[in-house]
Amino acid sequence: MTSLRRWVAVAWMGFLVLPWYALEDGLLGGAWPVDFLGPAAAPALVQALLHGRSWLLALVIPLALAAAAALGRRLAILAGALGLAVLLVEGFAIIHHGWGFAFLATLTGHAGPRQPGLGWGALAFGFACLMLITRGLAARGWCRGDAFITGAIGSVLAAILLFIGFPVAKILIGAFQDADGAVSLAGFVAHLLDASLWGIGCLGGGSNCGVAWNTLALAVFVAAVSTLLGLAFALLAVRSGFRFKGALNFLSVLPIITPPFVIGLAIILLFGRSGAVTAFLAEHLDVPRSRWIYGFPGVALAQLLAFAPIAFLILVGVVQGVSPTLEEASQTLRADRWTTFRTVTFPLIRPGLANSFLVGFIESMADFGNPLVLGGNFEVLSTKIFFAVVGAAHDPGAAAVYSIVLLGFTLAAFWAQRRWLGRRNYTTVAGKGDAGIATPLPRRVTGGAALLALPWATFTLVVYVMILVGGFVQSIGRDHTPTLMHYATAFGVEMTPRGLLFTGSAWNSLWATLEVAIISAPLTAAIGLLTAYLLARQRFAGSGAFEFATMLSFAIPGTVIGVAYILAFNVPPIELTGTGLILVLCFVFRNMPVGVRSGLAVLSQIDKSLDEASLTLGARSLTTVRRVILPLLRPAIVSALVYSFVRAMTAVSAVIFLVSAQYNMATAYIIGRVEAGEFGLAIAYSSALVVIMVAAVALIRLATGTRQLGRRSADAMRPSAAPALGS
Repeated sequence: MTSLRRWVAVAWMGFLVLPWYALEDGLLGGAWPVDFLGPAAAPALVQALLHGRSWLLALVIPLALAAAAALGRRLAILAGALGLAVLLVEGFAIIHHGWGFAFLATLTGHAGPRQPGLGWGALAFGFACLMLITRGLAARGWCRGDAFITGAIGSVLAAILLFIGFPVAKILIGAFQDADGAVSLAGFVAHLLDASLWGIGCLGGGSNCGVAWNTLALAVFVAAVSTLLGLAFALLAVRSGFRFKGALNFLSVLPIITPPFVIGLAIILLFGRSGAVTAFLAEHLDVPRSRWIYGFPGVALAQLLAFAPIAFLILVGVVQGVSPTLEEASQTLRADRWTTFRTVTFPLIRPGLANSFLVGFIESMADFGNPLVLGGNFEVLSTKIFFAVVGAAHDPGAAAVYSIVLLGFTLAAFWAQRRWLGRRNYTTVAGKGDAGIATPLPRRVTGGAALLALPWATFTLVVYVMILVGGFVQSIGRDHTPTLMHYATAFGVEMTPRGLLFTGSAWNSLWATLEVAIISAPLTAAIGLLTAYLLARQRFAGSGAFEFATMLSFAIPGTVIGVAYILAFNVPPIELTGTGLILVLCFVFRNMPVGVRSGLAVLSQIDKSLDEASLTLGARSLTTVRRVILPLLRPAIVSALVYSFVRAMTAVSAVIFLVSAQYNMATAYIIGRVEAGEFGLAIAYSSALVVIMVAAVALIRLATGTRQLGRRSADAMRPSAAPALGS
């Protein structure tokens, strides 16, 4: 009852106190209390009574029902649903230029009233209505009457619908529209059956393979190989006696903290027609120069450098979670190391392998920067969508159809993953302490992992040496005279009578990028892991569709997400373009799936009896999550925080349309320098970003710590020397 009254109070506060429409200087600007009665900062009641927006008075009806619901729970669901319905109808029906729907203008005979985008008052009102619905459902016994669980499901679902479903729906509607905006099914069919999309000329030895088949083949190859590399690194880092595990961990994560087009540039400098490796082979071994790197090989190589670290981040926690006691039991039953690995260890890491493959598959399909730089004549769906949106042809309908095809591939991969995992149980972390000692891996497994990981780590190191050297020479590839000019241009600092003056041209974009990344990373991890907990621990109708919806933004190319956000949030009822908030939201909901998949992989190994024991002892669900689940989710927390922070620092395609003069992200600045031919400055800035992100990753790992499972170490189990007599 008290909870209902609190949310009713929040709804009334949004209606009576907070500014109903968006403020130019934000809620913390300080101007809105002074202009409380003005048209820009007035709450909904004042807007209706003094500024001619009488339609806002309709909100009084759900508010009255909510007040009644505070005295009895029966009306809570009705009040919340009615409030959300009125808010959405008014928001979409009346926008900045009048009626939001053409039939309303025809029906009324005039352009209609106007209103700007909704603000904090509307947000408080809408969220309070959502909480009234979830509290009402809990009172009726949903999710065992747990208000925290129903509230979490409602909040995450609403956020997904608003910031993933709504933007994607806006751009996909264009698949069924012609150039004039009219419905055209013929145009949809024509784009879907386009020969350039499904051509199979490459099967007969030609080069006319359809873009869809190019994308699918590349995604399957990259997902499989990146998962294999990630597993090799995880096994060496967790289950081997390799001496340089720290360096191996560092090199495995290094590619993920670099803008993708910089990796592509380094590959060109190594293997292009004038690259270092190409020149060496031509001069010393008479290997003719060629353009083999442009196409499938180059794109696959760059994507493997970028996505294998993601597989490692997902799999390292899963490998850590394999119970040594089960392996000891297998060997006690006289199974050799290989049989133990094949029948016990490997089956227990299948959830991690499946999640890693799915993430790698989707990442490859959605990648834009690497195919643009290294694709050559090898075209994939992401670049085809980009040129359909911004190219000379400008065919948004075709772009929408290509996005639907890409979504179809993603849905198929999602189904295949679920099919492979089946209904098996992968629990290894239960309520009892595990005192087992991790058994040595079979030699063939350790040797195979080393043969994969060590050469790849060496190649990664060479790529980064090329990147690092490029920032300290005049012009890489032409003039290798050492210089600090590029760093001085980007990050120059002068001492003035008033203090330090940051004169470098890159400072503004760096501060903006850090601000957005620091805000979005914890939000991304929190929402992703909360979603994983709900999917893994709660049973509710539509959970499968809910899980797929969390992967939706991950499956759409970043360029399409950027365009979708512009279409969705450039006009009322939600105006966000040009603000830092739209960048934060884009990063949170685009990167959230990694937190979801990492969380699901780790939660699949944690016995539900831990939750049940906590609840049996009287703890609430929130306390159980905070005191029991979160400490065991540390590998997933690290993965989510690291990935979301790094992606916010290095994302290109999703933000290229969303940056503004005030929030010019680092990657947009670097692309501008590359287009201007200032490669040294671009590489210098990228090197600085790498250093910043290495420090950030170290701080994240230090802050989150490591998961303790109560296991013995081999050193701790060695018998100590017998004490001397008489001691």
